[in-house]
Amino acid sequence: MEDSKLTHFNASGEAHMVDVGLKEITEREALVEGRIFMDPETLKLIMQGSHKKGDVLGIARVAGIMGAKRTPDLIPLCHPLLITNVELDLIPEPENNAVYCTCSVRCNGQTGVEMEALCAAQVALLTIYDMCKAVDRGMEISGVKLMKKAGGKSGTWLRE
Repeated sequence: MEDSKLTHFNASGEAHMVDVGLKEITEREALVEGRIFMDPETLKLIMQGSHKKGDVLGIARVAGIMGAKRTPDLIPLCHPLLITNVELDLIPEPENNAVYCTCSVRCNGQTGVEMEALCAAQVALLTIYDMCKAVDRGMEISGVKLMKKAGGKSGTWLRE
C-alpha cells in the first residue's frame, strides 16, 4: 500500500472531505476497465441492434458519461470536478459472451478522477444490465478496476 493513512478521516476519526485547496493544478487522468457477462443470445440481440429498447450500447455510453459527471452526487466525499473529457468504449466480445468496457476520464484539477472513471464504467455496465434484464437476469458485472492514473504529486500509476 502506498500510504497507510486513510485521508477521509480527521484526527478524531470523523469522516471529512479532504482539503485540496493548496494542491497544484495538474492534468489528471484515470483509465478503468470492466465487463458484463451474459447469455450468447443476449449479446446477439445487443450486437444486431434488435433489442426492443433500442441501441443498448449507445444508451449505456451516454449513461456512463452522465455517471462520471454525477459522481460527487453519489459518493459523499468526492469533490465536484470540471471534467474535460470522458471516453467510454463498449466492445462486444462474442468469444467471452461479454461486453468489455473501458473508460478514460480527464481533467485539470487539484484531485484525481479515479472515482469518476470507476463510476462511469459501473453506470454504463449497469445500464446494459437494466436494458437487458428482461431477457437475461443472470448477467454478471465483473472485473471493474483502475488500470491507470496519472497526474498530481504521486505521478503515474499503472496496474501490472
